[in-house]
Amino acid sequence: MTSWTWHGGGLEAARRQFGGDDWIDLSTGINPHPWPGTHALAIDWQRLPEPHALAELEAAAAGHFGLDPRHVCAVPGTEIGLRLLGGLIGGTARYVAPTYRTHGEMIAGATPVALDEAGGGTLILANPNNPDGRTLPPVRLLELLDARGGDGWLLLDEAFADVDPALSLAPAIDDTRRLVIFRSFGKFFGLAGVRLGFVLGPALVLDAVRAALGAWPVSAAAITIGTAAYRDRAWIEAMRSQLQAEAEALDATLVGAGHRPAGACPLFRLIEVPDGMALFERLARHAILTRPFAEQPRWLRIGLPGGEGLDRLEAALAHG
Repeated sequence: MTSWTWHGGGLEAARRQFGGDDWIDLSTGINPHPWPGTHALAIDWQRLPEPHALAELEAAAAGHFGLDPRHVCAVPGTEIGLRLLGGLIGGTARYVAPTYRTHGEMIAGATPVALDEAGGGTLILANPNNPDGRTLPPVRLLELLDARGGDGWLLLDEAFADVDPALSLAPAIDDTRRLVIFRSFGKFFGLAGVRLGFVLGPALVLDAVRAALGAWPVSAAAITIGTAAYRDRAWIEAMRSQLQAEAEALDATLVGAGHRPAGACPLFRLIEVPDGMALFERLARHAILTRPFAEQPRWLRIGLPGGEGLDRLEAALAHG
C-alpha cells in the first residue's frame, strides 16, 4: 500500500483494495467546495486560445495576488512550473523539509535542511507548508530572502496561500529581487482538474519560462475558468471565512477523538499517532481516504471534509 504514501489521491486504487463506492477523499488538501461558476461559462473548444485571453487571465490572477501582471506567468499546473523553473535556475539548492516531494526533485542534487539551518544560496520553501501546515509571516520570509546572497534564490511555493492573503510574499516581487513564487489555482478553488498554476517573478525569469513553454501554455478551459474565478471576489472572501470555520470544526472533531491536530492551513490537518498506516486502513474500511507517509509512519494528514464528511469522519474515528 505504499502507493498512498507517495501522493494524495489514488481513489480508484482504494476502491479496488477496500471495496465500497461512497468514498470521501481527504488525502489531497483540495477545497471540498469547488468554485461553482464553471457550468455557466462558454468555452470555445474549437479554437486555440488568443493571446489577449491569456493576458486577461494573468491580469485577473495578478489582481488576486497583489502585484503587476508583468510579473505573472500562467503555467499548466504548479508541478510543471516548479520543475521547469528548477531546470532554468540550476546550480545547488537546499529545500526545507518536510515538504512536497517535488521540492527535492526540481533541482538536481538539492539537499533537505531544517528551517533554522537554511544558510545562504538557493532555498526552496513552502508557505503554508505541506504536510504540517506550518506558516511563516512575510517579515520572516523577507529575512530568508535577504540571506540568499547574490547567487542564491528564494523559491517560494505558495500553493495554499489563497486561504490567507496576509501570508503571501507576492507583493514583494520585482525585477531586483531574487524571488520566485509559485501559486496554485486548483487547491483553493477546488478545481484541480483544470491544471492551472502561476509562476511569479522578475520579468527576465518569466521571459525564460514563457520561451520554454512555447505558444498556448494553458488550455482555453483553464483561461476561461481561471479568469472568471479570480474575478469572483465575493465568493473568494466568503470561502475564506467558510474554510476557517470548517477547519475549527475539524479540529474539534479530532480533539474529541483524542488527537492533537497540527497546522494553520484550513484545508488540512496533520496528526501523529502510534501507527499512521493502521489508522489509514481503519478509515479506509469506512471509505475515507487519507494520506499516510512512508518516511514518517506516525503521521496521517486529513483533508478538510465537505458536506456530511465531518460526521462520517467523526463516526469512523469513534467506532473503529
